[in-house]
This record gives sequence, C-alpha cells and structure tokens, in this order.
Amino acid sequence: MEPVVNRLTIIGQGLIGSSITRAVSANRIARELVVTDASPKVRKTVAELGLGIAKVVETSVEAVRDADLIVACVPVGQYGALASEIGPHLKAGAIVSDVGSVKGAVVRDMLPHLLKGVHLVPAHPLAGTENSGPESGLADLFENRWCIVTPLEGASENAVTTVRSFWKALGSEVETMTVAQHDKVLAITSHLPHLIAFTIFHTGLKHEEISNSEVMKYSAGGFRDFTRIASSNPTMWRDIFLNNKEAVLGVLKQFNLDLADLAKAIETDDAQKIVDVLSTSRLTRRKVIEKEHISVTAPKREHEDAFPIVRPYGDD
Repeated sequence: MEPVVNRLTIIGQGLIGSSITRAVSANRIARELVVTDASPKVRKTVAELGLGIAKVVETSVEAVRDADLIVACVPVGQYGALASEIGPHLKAGAIVSDVGSVKGAVVRDMLPHLLKGVHLVPAHPLAGTENSGPESGLADLFENRWCIVTPLEGASENAVTTVRSFWKALGSEVETMTVAQHDKVLAITSHLPHLIAFTIFHTGLKHEEISNSEVMKYSAGGFRDFTRIASSNPTMWRDIFLNNKEAVLGVLKQFNLDLADLAKAIETDDAQKIVDVLSTSRLTRRKVIEKEHISVTAPKREHEDAFPIVRPYGDD
C-alpha cells in the first residue's frame, strides 16, 4: 500500500491511539510514525510492545515537529490544553485531526490555538471495546466500521481528502457530516444509551442493597448486555456528557417523556398502548439492522463506541 501521509503523529496511546498505531504499522499507511502519551508508564509500555514502525517520544511538542498529520487521541476535555501546547510548533500545511465523540467541543477548544495555514479536520471512528490501555489495541479495530469526518466550512479540500483517505486505509467506511449534525446524531445513538446504561447499573446496585436480593448474580442477558458499556472509561464519558450537554439533555428530555408515557400505560393497564410502543421499537430495530450493512461483515466486539446507526448522509 502506498503511504497516505509522510510523517504521522499520534498523541495518546489508549485503546484507540494504540489501535491506530498498530494498523498504521501493519499497513505502512505512513512513511514515518511518531507517537507519545502523557503517561510515562504508557510510553514505556508502547516502547516495550514494539508497535511496528512507531517511534515513541516523551512530549507532544517533540512528537508534532515536522508532522504532516496529527491525530489527537485524548479525552474530549483535554483537547484545548493539547492544542495550546502544540499549536505554536506545527508546520504550515499540517493537518490536525482527532477521534473525539463530540465535535463541537473539539472545534471550540482546538481551533483558536491553531495558526493560519494549519488545517483542523475533525473525525470520529465509531469503534471500540470496553477495554483500555495500549495493551488493548487491535490492528483491525476500524475495519468495516464507520468513521465520520466533520469538515469545517471553507476547509481545505486536500486536507479533508487526506483525512478521509487515512481512515479508509485503516479499513473504515467514511461518511461526512456537519459538526452540529454529528453531535445530534451521536447524542441519540451513543451518548444517551451510555447514560441510560450507567444509570441502570446504579439502579441495580441500589435495588440489591435495599432488598438484599442477588440482582447481579442472577441478572439475565438483557441486564448484562445493556450494562456492559457501563464499564467504559468514566473520565472519557464525563467529558462527553458535559461537552455535548445541549444535545444530550435534549434527547434525555424526550426520553423521559416517552418513559413516563409508557409507565402510565402500564399503571393504567393500557395494553394497546404498550403493544404499540413495543411494535414500533421492534420495527425500528429491523430497519437499523437492514441499513447497518457494515455490521454483518465487521468483526464482533464486546462494545462499540456507538450503537448501530442508520446510515447518515455522505458522499460515499
């Protein structure tokens, strides 16, 4: 494969960052690959793992020197500080991208720190597991998974093409959305389900304490499946909820109304209402499966960053 980029920098070597490192090394997507992480322990682990062509350096400033493409793989709440640190050291024409689940916050926090001639092209791979750390990285994590690219108005076509080509080389199906649309879609397909899963897990724990029952021991498949994502990185999800507050609260408000409506139907023995709600949900699930054709061929994971989504608009 012909390299997509000459000098690539990956900042952050958790699950996503180390998976990119593995995939880039395995497929020679970059001629030079420089990686770093804020944690000395993680840097040491990455060096010991010997992830292909990757060169491990101590600081982000050192990592971005002469880089053509920089992919930031840090929690959403850290993007502003990172951009402030590396901004003055980026060469003209460099492309800065990310993997964050909230695009509005990334643009808000990073763009002010990037000098004229540096291109910001946000991106979001919809892939992951509930595991974390550089040891958990998978070279095939992004194969047959969506990656949503959210170019800014007036963005460089060459920069956008480079980011799209990069993710395609990693095996992803690439779609394009506006920043605002991305955050609204992900609030429904990923952020709300995670918020509910975290809450259900806590409800189960409280019920066990109150009734002295063995909720966790005898939990059925539905409970296990829905709460599995509650083991996801708490810092990452705190930042996501707070940085996509408006969209998350909007869909949460509607969910609360719908939940109250269903609770009333159960309370009043409104059997038809219950059947209507369940039938609609079942039909919607079928439509999701029909449209999410990628999930048929993609490797099975214990957890994805987002629940399967209806195919968004794009130019592919």
